[in-house]
Amino acid sequence: MGFRFRKSFKIAPGVRFNVGTKSAGLSVGTKGLRYSINSRSGSRVTTGIPGTGLAYSSSLTSGRRYKNSAYQSRNQLLKQQREIEKANELQKAKYEVQLFENKIELIKSIHKECDDLINWEELKYCTAPFNVEEMGPKEMEAQKNIDNFKPNILHKLFKLVEKKRASLSEKLVLARKLDSEDYILWQSTVSTANKVLNGDTEEYLRVIEELAPLDDLSDFGSEFEFFVGDDPKLLVVQFEIHSDRIVPKEIKSLTSTGKLSVKAMSKTQYYDLVQDYVCSCIIRIARDMFAILPIDFIVIHAQDEQLNTSNGMVEVVTILSSKIHQETLSLLNFDMIDCSDAMVNFETRMVFKKTQGFMPVEKIDL
Repeated sequence: MGFRFRKSFKIAPGVRFNVGTKSAGLSVGTKGLRYSINSRSGSRVTTGIPGTGLAYSSSLTSGRRYKNSAYQSRNQLLKQQREIEKANELQKAKYEVQLFENKIELIKSIHKECDDLINWEELKYCTAPFNVEEMGPKEMEAQKNIDNFKPNILHKLFKLVEKKRASLSEKLVLARKLDSEDYILWQSTVSTANKVLNGDTEEYLRVIEELAPLDDLSDFGSEFEFFVGDDPKLLVVQFEIHSDRIVPKEIKSLTSTGKLSVKAMSKTQYYDLVQDYVCSCIIRIARDMFAILPIDFIVIHAQDEQLNTSNGMVEVVTILSSKIHQETLSLLNFDMIDCSDAMVNFETRMVFKKTQGFMPVEKIDL
């Protein structure tokens, strides 16, 4: 037969130490309000109205203590799930901020990218890959493999001789085709170089289409048109910006608790970014065109949509027009310039207000 006991010791006024057969505890307080801590049942607050017999007891121990291992595992898994969800939210927030910061960096640094310089004079005089009246190098190598083929014992044992010869013959045909393609490419390159150097403006436009140097800007959402007149040393580019699609109007950042914060961008910040993007694109367009074509000047008209307050209609207007000389552009340190400031180096028409952005301007006369 088991014995149970409970004993209470007064330690100080309002403080009692309680001992039982299976637990020990401490209680603090007076009538009406008492706080208890027990080694088995945890923490509890008891409140009551003296003389009424009414009382309320609340446990402060978080959660029930389950003995079943499945319950214990479930609670642990739920805790892990909450931690994973919290970590995922943090990673997603970080990713959103990184995307935003990368876009801002791209907007400001577009001018730092440029196509490789094409030396048309060098291409004009480049030698043929081989004498067209003779066997090409790839075909020659394939024929050499055929001539040097000697069946070994495995080829003979497994009757693979004819199969191997057929494979070598197929490679010979392919090699002959590749040599032919190389020769045609050489002919095309020399022909293009001659046309470009002779000022064939139709060839200019074909080169731009083939090389597509501004495709990454088109991916942003901007559009381009190219024009060549009677002067083969002058190229005109019309650049449609679509700034509302490209420049963000909100700022994304992480809070001190790791949550994503999204705030409206101020007008001055927004229009400053628009100016950075437009001017960076102007310089990038000029650099690319000077790299791939033998021109001396380029005129670039930047256009965007704006509300005409006199008629309430959204219209496409010219917001920047610039004539750039190749020699002047080549003197700039592209890694260090502020593109908006750099426009003073060229003949430029631009009116920009900090809280309103670009104002319409007239195109530069050709």
